Amino acid sequence: MSAMSKPHAAITGVAGWVPEYRLTNELLETMVDTTDDWITSRTGIKERRILKEAGQGTSYMAIRAVKELLEKTGTGPDEIELIVCCTVTGDYHFPATANLIANGVGATRSFGFDINAACSGFLFGLIAASKFIESGSHKKVVVVGADKMSAITDYTDRTTCVLFGDAAAAVMLEPNEEGLGIIDSILRVDGTGWPYLHQKAGGSARPATHQTVDAKEHYIFQEGSTVFKFAVKKMADISAEIMEKNGLKSEDVAWLVPHQANLRIIRATADRMGLSMDKVMINIQNYGNTTAATIPLCLRDWEAQLHKGENLILAAFGGGFTWGAVYLKWAYSKTPG
Repeated sequence: MSAMSKPHAAITGVAGWVPEYRLTNELLETMVDTTDDWITSRTGIKERRILKEAGQGTSYMAIRAVKELLEKTGTGPDEIELIVCCTVTGDYHFPATANLIANGVGATRSFGFDINAACSGFLFGLIAASKFIESGSHKKVVVVGADKMSAITDYTDRTTCVLFGDAAAAVMLEPNEEGLGIIDSILRVDGTGWPYLHQKAGGSARPATHQTVDAKEHYIFQEGSTVFKFAVKKMADISAEIMEKNGLKSEDVAWLVPHQANLRIIRATADRMGLSMDKVMINIQNYGNTTAATIPLCLRDWEAQLHKGENLILAAFGGGFTWGAVYLKWAYSKTPG
């Protein structure tokens, strides 16, 4: 089988949903010992969205994103064959959040599963889902990046509470015979990084007890300086590596779509790739770090500016540690040109 006869998995639609409530830096100044200047200079974040609806989890946002995706792409819920949900804040340990999304949108003929790769989750899910398209076994696959980070954020910890927000975004994957879609990927994990960014309790190693709750071990723990150093190096290196592997020069890349963790990490990655910042998608100021939702949310926000055939590099780094880069050719234009 020739390379051209093998279908590529192409993104054919994007959608997203964010809560209405805005947690601004000014509000955080009243909650913890911090300032707008401190947050902005170190992270680039001005506000983040928080899901306030009582008793609602990640699936609440994801269902709304997927419903919009189906509407935008003119897809019936019974046409969806697979839903991959990328999240670290699933509604429950089980069932998978993908099951709840399938039920919520009426995708009664699909199967689904969750992927937990922290902030790299969307890239890991995108590549896992692409294999179902490339093999020819599936025609319509939905990949969702969604996290309710407010559920595991300690709003008395000024080092982490300024970083995270809640959001969901989704893409449709379909086969493409024109050579458009996902061309290549490099994904990596390094489990030695787990002590520096994790949730200490709530899993089988440390089940919930009065002691774990009192010790605030069900919130995000992060050793910020170590994570920052790893993230800058790994995200920049792997983005440069995928360009070199595919013979891409900086002028060949239309857009860098980076995980929105920290503006300094994004700038370092763009610099390593030789890209000017006007070719980098940045919306961290509006949403903060929404973990698995950041990259598809960028695609949602920039969809009208994307043109068929453009080269995109998607890059991320996350807890675990996880990191990766995806090279894809955009498959459609919303506007002429």
